[in-house]
Amino acid sequence: MEVEYASEFRYRNPVIKKNEVVIAVSQSGETADTLAALREGRHKGAAVVGIVNTVGSTIARETQAGIYIHAGPEIGVASTKAFTSQVTAMVLITIMIARKRYMSVVQGKQLIDELLAIPEKVKQILDKDDLIKEIAEAYKDERNFLYLGRGFNFPTALEGALKLKEISYIHAEGYPAAEMKHGPIALIDENMPVVFIATHDAIYDKVISNIEEVRARKGRVICIANEGDTNIEKYADHVIYIPRTYHALSPLLTVIPLQLLAYHVAVLRGCDVDQPRNLAKSVTVE
Repeated sequence: MEVEYASEFRYRNPVIKKNEVVIAVSQSGETADTLAALREGRHKGAAVVGIVNTVGSTIARETQAGIYIHAGPEIGVASTKAFTSQVTAMVLITIMIARKRYMSVVQGKQLIDELLAIPEKVKQILDKDDLIKEIAEAYKDERNFLYLGRGFNFPTALEGALKLKEISYIHAEGYPAAEMKHGPIALIDENMPVVFIATHDAIYDKVISNIEEVRARKGRVICIANEGDTNIEKYADHVIYIPRTYHALSPLLTVIPLQLLAYHVAVLRGCDVDQPRNLAKSVTVE
């Protein structure tokens, strides 16, 4: 399994075999780069699958199979509910394939049961909105942010940084936490807030070590952590607690406070969160 930027995919003459599958993910189903990538995959004999929100869109018509995420109209340019719905769809595809290969009925049921519990856990995070707004007040005038995560939550760090830069116009970058010492650490001082996704998993201690490196350089730390983890308070200036879940499902929860943080920072800065400057809802040209 490889993740590719759709905009780069066809320009590097990808090696695609006839028994491979290309999965195209697009909220609108009209994204030019993604459409071109799936056509490249189909031309080379791959099966093409679509994960889209808009019923009857071009990608939905041109793929051989797929999933409508049914998230409803995404009014704002910066996608939020479509993001979590797309992740959910990909989790379901993963469980389906795993069950056909090696996953037991018990393991499959445990994952599905936990997935069904996610909406209530999201509601618990939304109830922390006032706390997240307070944190936004403290950081709304910053010019740069760094977002760090590991494993499943590295892409979530990318998503958090993307949302902040899209709607608040603050420069933000997402990085794998393990790569911090390979460049980003040079930027860290008292003017660089760092957002860590520090859920309690097998590499938790490694993330704590990264946080200590930031604190040693006077960086201010915001942590997304699991409920009950009082240890994290020794290292962070601010902690947003989220319920526990399986590590593979954690992005569905960790992304919520990051989206809310971006929203509140943007509102406090007087930005239009629905129609950010220079952006379009669907990028239909290259």
